[in-house]
Amino acid sequence: MLRSTSPLLSLFAFLLCWGAALVSAVSTSGNRLLAVFDDVGEKENYSKFLGDLEGRGFQITYETPKSESLTLFHLGERAYDHVIFFPTKTKGLGPNLTPQILVNFLNAKGNILQTLSSETTTPNTLISLLAELDITLPSERTGLVVDHFSYDTLSAAETHDVLALPPPAPVRNDISPLFSAGAPKDALLALPHSVGAVLGPREHLTPILRAPKTAYSYNPKEQAEVLDGADLFAAGQQLSLVTAFQAINSARFVLLGSAEMLQDKWFVTEVAAPGGKSVKTFNREFAKRVSAWAFQELGVLRVNWIEHHLNEVAAVNESNPHIYRVKNDVTYTISLSEYAYDKWTAFSLPANDVLQLEFSMLSPFHRLPLTLDAAHSTPEASAYTASFKLPDQHGIFNFKVNYKRPFLTNVEEKNTVSVRHMAHDEWPRSFVISGAWPWIAGIGATVSGWVAFVALWMYSAPADKNKNSKKVGSKKTN
Repeated sequence: MLRSTSPLLSLFAFLLCWGAALVSAVSTSGNRLLAVFDDVGEKENYSKFLGDLEGRGFQITYETPKSESLTLFHLGERAYDHVIFFPTKTKGLGPNLTPQILVNFLNAKGNILQTLSSETTTPNTLISLLAELDITLPSERTGLVVDHFSYDTLSAAETHDVLALPPPAPVRNDISPLFSAGAPKDALLALPHSVGAVLGPREHLTPILRAPKTAYSYNPKEQAEVLDGADLFAAGQQLSLVTAFQAINSARFVLLGSAEMLQDKWFVTEVAAPGGKSVKTFNREFAKRVSAWAFQELGVLRVNWIEHHLNEVAAVNESNPHIYRVKNDVTYTISLSEYAYDKWTAFSLPANDVLQLEFSMLSPFHRLPLTLDAAHSTPEASAYTASFKLPDQHGIFNFKVNYKRPFLTNVEEKNTVSVRHMAHDEWPRSFVISGAWPWIAGIGATVSGWVAFVALWMYSAPADKNKNSKKVGSKKTN
């Protein structure tokens, strides 16, 4: 009986593992998601957003900051892969969600999506976490962004506190339009009760959506008919409404200044900018892309393989050798894939971007662009290659690819090789080197002159001594 059931058990185990793999494939870093609400009942206001997350395979756990069972780590390992903080009225988040624990969660490659609202004061714990990331909020821990030129005329005709903005364009021309690609030309985002943040100069921070030049932030609890410049926290594009942070270990943090834009009603309602027609909001698609980036469903790069070898006709072109010779011709190839929601695809460089290879000792001897190698590329991976001649310098060198761009995980690959000098039998013969021809000619002239002198000396007849002696004797007789 046991023998007859063992194949069934094996098949069941295989299907179970296969099903688990499919579920976990939603994100490259896992599918365990913790959603923190002030009251778990508030999740009904975000049912469409949370339903979209569950539809993409996330297993969501709902907790409140006061829950005693809430913990981000268990036996030193992450208990969750991702965390969403919705606005809470509590001043602190309790002993299980201290700033240090949240920083440790990021250091353990966990991802955090934090939402804010001008209707709710931000907890001190999250203020301290933002300070660690060089993100600054108003000192009163709240603030309202208004714009009298870019607002929703249907829902905020008088208060102007619901911003109506187009989807964000890339912050640089060498970045893919991750959050606006495919959006209609007249698409609008509705951002009600937004809180703006000021970003420090830290290179890991990137604004996804900035406020318009005509927007400003102030404390709504201290309303006044006329606002002085001293009362404003910040204005214009100083304000970041949606901010991305990616750590060195590629852990991600997103600060969303308007939690209400994730609510069900703002997914289906229509908005209209001043002087424009009403259109359905782009909020649902934008929320999908922002959350997908935050939870590493988008913008994740993977190095599949790296190969370097000699590129010489008469040589044995071994793959990834540990030693080369000066002035060798070599070829370097790297294969990259990009994750998109549920599958790996070939990574395509943006139009104005360049992937570079460095061949360096203490400093780069070569910095070369890597070009697409169609022969070694597939629909799931792109291969980029470069060929060059090694420098006339022996020592320890590195093949290094250091590719770091906003909204993409970091690629930093280093392969160390030795470069030896020429062996005694590898130098070219002197007659091949044109610079040696004068010296060869001088040696030839010297040798030829010496041989001619020896031949002349050897074959020249010596003087007759007897004849000379007779002449001397006749002179004495006389």
